[in-house]
Amino acid sequence: MQEKNHKLELDVQYPDARLEAELTPAMVERWVRAALLGPAELAVRFVDAAEGQSLNRDYRGKDYATNVLTFAYNEGEELADDEPVQADIVLCTDVLQREADEQKKTVEEHAAHLVVHGVLHAQGFDHEHDEEADEMEQLERDIMEVLTYPDPYADNDTPV
Repeated sequence: MQEKNHKLELDVQYPDARLEAELTPAMVERWVRAALLGPAELAVRFVDAAEGQSLNRDYRGKDYATNVLTFAYNEGEELADDEPVQADIVLCTDVLQREADEQKKTVEEHAAHLVVHGVLHAQGFDHEHDEEADEMEQLERDIMEVLTYPDPYADNDTPV
């Protein structure tokens, strides 16, 4: 697996600016591009716990902040080869930092994994069933290896 150069429109947003200097738009773009299987129009947004909890509650019915949420706008649609996937990927900085600490990872490593995970969700990958989860986790491992990060699931019992 190698990094690809698919057409990408990317908007990286930092309403919670705590990690803006550490997780630059160039880094986020590199992670996104590594996970793309085709063209995409994406926004990656770093939010605080309050916004993360509100989004998770309002859109998933779960009243807590989670690490990453993906809002895929053309989910389930058959797209032409040149038609972009459209999605917003929201990372909660509070959860991201806490999990990185708990899992003894750097914030960068964990953020890269969560962005890759979110981009795969945007493209239709899921982990609701064991076979899907196995396929998605292996793809994440392969992408993280291309990005020269360690296996995100090594010594980690916490699924994304």
